[in-house]
Amino acid sequence: MKAVPMIHVPDVRATAAWYGELGFTLVRTNECEGAMDWALLSSGETDVMFNEGGRASEASRREIDLYVYTTGVDDLHSRLRARVDVVEAPHDTFYGMREFIIRDPNRFWITFGEPIKP
Repeated sequence: MKAVPMIHVPDVRATAAWYGELGFTLVRTNECEGAMDWALLSSGETDVMFNEGGRASEASRREIDLYVYTTGVDDLHSRLRARVDVVEAPHDTFYGMREFIIRDPNRFWITFGEPIKP
């Protein structure tokens, strides 16, 4: 069994393009009258779907956060930090992960984490 989040956003095409800049691959889309209303993106073992009909938010947190397990957290942060809204710089957590947190264009948090090496 595998769960894949579907996130409702105001502009599926723009959101898919932004996630593409992070390294996600556009797998499949649906278009209706020239407007992209659904997209599936993938990165490694991570899939995420975006569907039309959501709203951007000014809230400090949204209803859902994405947690992406990766390697090279510090290098990834260095590559992205000038192009994204960084919520928290790389840091070690009490639960043994090295993480940093950014916001996507719709204000959802994305945490990138990797286990701390002993």
